[in-house]
Amino acid sequence: MKRSGDANIMPLKLGITGGVGSGKSFVCNYLKEKGLAVVSTDELARNAVLPGMPAYKKIVDYFGKDILSDDRTLNRKKLRGLITLDKKKKEMLEQFVHPEVLSQMDLEIQRSQKRHDMAIAVEVPLLFEAGLAVIFDYVLTVSVNTDVRVRRVMDRDQISQKEAMALMNIQMPEEEKVKKSDFVIDNNGSLKETQILIDRFYENFVDKINY
Repeated sequence: MKRSGDANIMPLKLGITGGVGSGKSFVCNYLKEKGLAVVSTDELARNAVLPGMPAYKKIVDYFGKDILSDDRTLNRKKLRGLITLDKKKKEMLEQFVHPEVLSQMDLEIQRSQKRHDMAIAVEVPLLFEAGLAVIFDYVLTVSVNTDVRVRRVMDRDQISQKEAMALMNIQMPEEEKVKKSDFVIDNNGSLKETQILIDRFYENFVDKINY
């Protein structure tokens, strides 16, 4: 999705969110295949906490070296377990990581502008929780029934039902996200059914891009 003309025009910004296990990444990857520029804040966050990065040092200083794996990278599973049980630790982790992620996201949007992209989608799991809806022109929520999400998270992360529910409970209820969104994709069906819904959304979204 490229445009011609004034390089100073900002691309339309689409925030994509949804609860853990909702299938956000599948939706984003499919949109990328269709030609939409896509950025994942999860990937930006993983880069932000690599050894040697400022956020990495802050996390290790706060949580201790027990949070590290044998290769000195962060043990993400152990860290996730800690923040699901302790709201204060969750807030501190966000203070360390979010500024770095937002800075990198801004750079990606600037690169998108230089490429003359008409629009850019940013996958943000905690978009509403972090108060980031205001920076996007539109927000799309990927919605899935709770029982489906629990099974997906248990299978993906090899954790118990209790752990999966704890992870979901630190996020905003999905029904609230749906109410706050401009677009919603129901991902309860088959992959083919979801692809059809994404195709319909994409056509609708493209119609809103007027430069």
